[in-house]
Amino acid sequence: MGTTRKTITVTDQQDEWIKAQIKGGDFTNDSEYIRALIRSDQARNSETNAIREELIKGEQSGEPQPFDGELFKEEMAAKHASKTR
Repeated sequence: MGTTRKTITVTDQQDEWIKAQIKGGDFTNDSEYIRALIRSDQARNSETNAIREELIKGEQSGEPQPFDGELFKEEMAAKHASKTR
């Protein structure tokens, strides 16, 4: 995987925060910390998009149907009880 050098500008407060993360031993340098932030943002966006897609599927699946919570519990108990035996 190739790399690209970037120049960024942060506030003094942000710089102190980054330095504290490095001093705390979680990261060895600024770049490692920034890459971790990007990975975290990518993961969060991926999760958000997956949830959004499932919500859209649900909206497009038709009219809502009544939900019987007690019946659901009974079905799940029966289904999972047979797997543990």
